[in-house]
Amino acid sequence: MYRRPLQFAARSFARVSACRAASAGKVRSSPLALLCNVKETRQHTEEEVGAFTKLIEAMGFTGPLKYNKWKIKIAALRMYTCCVERINYDEFFEKCTLPDTLNSWFLVAQLHVWMCLVRMRQEGREGKYMCRYIVHSMWEDVEQRSKIMGIDAIHRKEAMKAMTETFYAAIFGYDEGVLSDDCVLAAALWRNLFNRQCEDPRQLELMVEYVRKQMQYIDALDGDDLLLTGEVKWRPLVEENAQSILKVVKPTYNDAGL
Repeated sequence: MYRRPLQFAARSFARVSACRAASAGKVRSSPLALLCNVKETRQHTEEEVGAFTKLIEAMGFTGPLKYNKWKIKIAALRMYTCCVERINYDEFFEKCTLPDTLNSWFLVAQLHVWMCLVRMRQEGREGKYMCRYIVHSMWEDVEQRSKIMGIDAIHRKEAMKAMTETFYAAIFGYDEGVLSDDCVLAAALWRNLFNRQCEDPRQLELMVEYVRKQMQYIDALDGDDLLLTGEVKWRPLVEENAQSILKVVKPTYNDAGL
């Protein structure tokens, strides 16, 4: 039940859009149609940030970005969806000897979310803005899946707190691992993905190879395409020639970037 398709986040965006439009008295079409017809606006063509932008961002607000903010939010939702809908979780559970549980699903999902965050942090202020909504989509999805499983509010709150601590601890560990040698990355995977319960070094070797080749692959994707579409296709967990990077297929989108 915890692996049902992700749908709630799109509805959430639609509700927020409807509320904002209604307050302005300009609701002329459905909320989802408004989201799908957002026009691309290059609000800030240079990365240099002015004093006013620095001031409002220091106050917790987001200044002008290169692309429309709603477009980036939609791309963030799509990128998160790629992390949960385009992964063969059964293969991960089998190859890594993980139990088929919500927690194991979350550990595999957070690994792919982290790789997306690493890639998007390279895209300046727009990428960091997108990272916020990737993480937001993840927590909304986790909470929704726990509700579908029938977990009561008290236990759900405790589980969400534990998962939050696990996620941010994993982020630090994976960041250190990807910047270091394979031993450090293997240690991070052993602590976080395998939950300190891996006795087969071949499983660690497989996952280290997977992370390295995956990072190489998504690093070659065009940053503007990722900001506009959020489309990520993952390399297989097991492949014969893992050292050869696959040819990147450039995504297509219309004038609105959708």
